[in-house]
Amino acid sequence: MNIAVLIKLVPDLVEELEIDENGKSLDTTFMRLIINEPDEHALEQAIILKEREGGEVTVLGPSFEDMDGVLHTAFAKGSDRMIKLVDSFELGVNNHALARAFTSAVSELKPDLILTGVQAHNDLDGSLGPLVAEYLGMPFVGYVSGVTTSGDKLTVRKEYPGGLIAEMEVTMPAVLGIQAAESPPRYVAISKIRQAMKTASIEEQSISELDARGGPTVSEMFQPQVGERAEMIEGDIDQIAVKLVELFGDLGVI
Repeated sequence: MNIAVLIKLVPDLVEELEIDENGKSLDTTFMRLIINEPDEHALEQAIILKEREGGEVTVLGPSFEDMDGVLHTAFAKGSDRMIKLVDSFELGVNNHALARAFTSAVSELKPDLILTGVQAHNDLDGSLGPLVAEYLGMPFVGYVSGVTTSGDKLTVRKEYPGGLIAEMEVTMPAVLGIQAAESPPRYVAISKIRQAMKTASIEEQSISELDARGGPTVSEMFQPQVGERAEMIEGDIDQIAVKLVELFGDLGVI
């Protein structure tokens, strides 16, 4: 089975995000980018399928500054090929443009299955998976938490709100948006990643043009305004209970 995994980097929300002086984008000067967490699950699911069914896993990602390390980590985990799409992604790219870039690269691979994370926290113009599926003319199923194969058919486990689980049959080639792999993403030692950096090569593929049509136009970005601070109620349990009753009475709740 020929599996392609599409990954993107997203801002690390552990660090404080700052807005560029133009007021329309994030300041990327010191912004740390990390692999999108659902994409990491997509990679794990691809490696699980490879180990179970055989085949080859190709990981593709845009040429952001930290992408080499992410690709080498994917290789150390068990992927077979690494392809970096080269263009001016650092200047900013929406999901429509990124999906078109992935579509161009993936078309040459002719994969049986394309996996990507179901969503990312910086998706302003829709998730990547459905866009790629539309451009390639392939079926798409999202929020997938398990995949089994039988010939050219896939049985995908899909989660719905309220704890409902569905199983759907899909004919390959297809695109799946992975919510969670069948097992947590595997840990790989730093020594193994360093070895991959020395022995494995990253293929580079140039993108002729980034086509951002269909994406949003950001007119302004701003930090949320700070509202009134919380009032801390002090005292023992009885005093706090009396104070709460008074506050609720003033608000007309009781």
